[in-house]
Amino acid sequence: MGSSLVRGLRGGTVRDTGYREEDTVAHPSIEEFQAQALKFLEANAERKAAEKKFVWGEGSDKVSMFEEKDRSSERRDVAKAQEWRQKKYDAGFGWITGPEQFGGRALPAAHQRAYDSVESKFDVPNQGCFTIGLGMVAPTILAHGSDLARQSYLQKMWRGEIIGCQLFSEPGAGSDLASLSTKAERDGDEWIITGQKVWTSGAHYSDIGEIIARTDVNLPKHKGLTGFIVDMKAPGVEIRPLRQMTGGASFNEVFFTEVRVRDDHRLGDVNNGWNVALTTLMNERAAIGAGGGGGGINMFARVIEMAKFYGVPNDPVLRDELANLIIKNRVAAFNNQRALDKIKAGQMPGPEMSMAKLVGTDNMRRMGDFLSHILGAKLVADSGEWGTYAWSQLILGTPGGRIAGGSDEVMRNILAERVLGLPKDPGIDSTSAFKDLKTGTQKA
Repeated sequence: MGSSLVRGLRGGTVRDTGYREEDTVAHPSIEEFQAQALKFLEANAERKAAEKKFVWGEGSDKVSMFEEKDRSSERRDVAKAQEWRQKKYDAGFGWITGPEQFGGRALPAAHQRAYDSVESKFDVPNQGCFTIGLGMVAPTILAHGSDLARQSYLQKMWRGEIIGCQLFSEPGAGSDLASLSTKAERDGDEWIITGQKVWTSGAHYSDIGEIIARTDVNLPKHKGLTGFIVDMKAPGVEIRPLRQMTGGASFNEVFFTEVRVRDDHRLGDVNNGWNVALTTLMNERAAIGAGGGGGGINMFARVIEMAKFYGVPNDPVLRDELANLIIKNRVAAFNNQRALDKIKAGQMPGPEMSMAKLVGTDNMRRMGDFLSHILGAKLVADSGEWGTYAWSQLILGTPGGRIAGGSDEVMRNILAERVLGLPKDPGIDSTSAFKDLKTGTQKA
C-alpha cells in the first residue's frame, strides 16, 4: 500500500490503511461490515497465533490483579495504543455506535460486536489505557457535557488523541463519595478548583480528567456537587504515584491548587454533580464486574492445572472447594451476560452491575483463599519454584478490587436498599448542610 494518502471516513487526510471510503455504504449489513473489518485488519495487523494448551511449569508464571509496568515502558505502550486507535478510527471503526455529529458512525451495537469479534483474532496493541476514558468519561461527556465540550473532546477521545481519567475518590471520601471536600468556587466564567484526589488510574498519561467537586457547602452533601472536565496539564495540577503493597504504582494521587476551569467545561447543572457521578459509576462497576484480573491469562486453567499438580483431586475437601470456586465464577459469568443482553436489547441494566462488581471481587477473594490452602508458605516465601510465589501478586492486588468502584459494603447497601427494599442506613444524613456534617476530612 505504500505511504499514499487517502481520505478517511471522518473527513480528515490519513495514511493508507488498506481500507477505502468507497467500500462503505451508509448502513452496511453485518456481513458486509465484517468483510470490511477483515480487509482492514488483514492489511494492518497480524493474526494471532493459535492458542496453545496451558501446561503447568511452562512459560511465564506471572499472574496479577493489576498489570504493573515501569513508567517508561508504559509510555511506549500508550503511544502504540494511540497509533492503533487513530488508524482504526480513520478507517471507520473507531466509534461505530457514536452519534455522527460527534464523529461516530451511528451504527447499531451489533456492528460493534461484529467488529470486536473479527479484531479478537488479530494481534493489536493493548487498549487498556483507554478503558476509563472511553468506558466511563466519554459516555459522561456525551450525556452531560456542553455542546462545546462534546465537540471538543469526543472525537479526539475516540480517535486516541486524548486520554481521560476519573477524579472522584479523596482521602476522606472513598466509598462515601458524597463526602468529598475538593471545592470549586466560581469566578466569573471560570471555576477555581482546590483539593486532592486519590487512587486515580492513568492520571500520569491522561490529558483530561472528569472531576467532581463541591460547589455549595450549604446544601446536603449529595446536592452541593458539580462535575467538570479539567485539563490534567493545567497550572496547579500535581500528580504523584502511589506505591501499592504489590510493589507497583498503578495509581496516583492528584493535587489541585487553584486550577482554573471554564464554565463551558462544566458537566450538567451546577450542584447536580451527583447524577453526573452516577452515570460514570455505573459504567465503572460494569467494567470492574465484567473483568477478572489476572493480566489477561486464563487463570482458571492455571488453577486447575495447579490443583492437579499438587494432588487436589485426591483430597475431597479441597476438590469440593475448587468445584465451588468454578461454579460461582460460572454463575457470575451468566449474570454478566444477562446485563450485556439487556444492553443489546436497548435496555438499561439494573442491579446486575452492582451484583457483578460485588460477586466478581468476592470470587477473587475465594480464589486467594483456595490458593493459600494449596500453597501455604510458598505464597509468602520465594523459593524459586515455578507457579508458587508468583500468585502473591494476585492475592496482594485483590483488596484493591474490593475497594475500587465502590467497596463491597457499599455494593451490599445498594442491593439491600434499591433491590430488596430494606430501610436506609440510619446514619446517612441527607438533609443537613454539608458544612455542618462531621464527615470526610472535616473535623469535629
